[in-house]
Amino acid sequence: MSAPQTLVVRTFTDRAEGLSHFILRAGEAPRLVAFDDAVGCPLESALAALEWTGAVGILTDDDLLHAARLTSDTAAAVIERKGPDGRRFVYLGPRLDAPPMDVFEGAVLFDEPGVKAIEFSQRAHSLAHFLRATSGAGALLALLGRRAPEVRHLKRWLGALLHELDTPRPLVAGWFAATAAGALFGPTAEEPNYRSIEVGLES
Repeated sequence: MSAPQTLVVRTFTDRAEGLSHFILRAGEAPRLVAFDDAVGCPLESALAALEWTGAVGILTDDDLLHAARLTSDTAAAVIERKGPDGRRFVYLGPRLDAPPMDVFEGAVLFDEPGVKAIEFSQRAHSLAHFLRATSGAGALLALLGRRAPEVRHLKRWLGALLHELDTPRPLVAGWFAATAAGALFGPTAEEPNYRSIEVGLES
């Protein structure tokens, strides 16, 4: 993880003001946005999940993260991976107790007790399956940007962003680039304000 050399922290009492500041600061950077920004995404185990999935080879630094749900009891994600046949979208997560899907939607890579991986050729199909499996609760989606964040940049900056929190907060939105990153965190019962944190390297 890179050590941040710049740090900017701001608070907002209004949700709309916090989100508009986030969009302005993110610019064209790849971003993740909470499916339900009133709830956000809890991040208690996000760093551990990223490190574990990287260590066992499930996620690689070159993967693009299109959707994620990382909580203390479960994890699911949609990643984009480039292969010899072009871009493929892979859902990784808990098994979905639902009727078998149509063949044209995706191909099962593996199906083991408690975990399932399905490969899709279309982003829309992979996200639909992700939302069906997770109900969107506590999930992040790559929205409002031209591309999804790279796993390498999430690993680089997420720890530095979380380090600046005085108390655990849900993530409402985050942008992750090579030289900087920013996040908007939701309110807590003790503090009803939104908090924006940006970290980066000096240019």
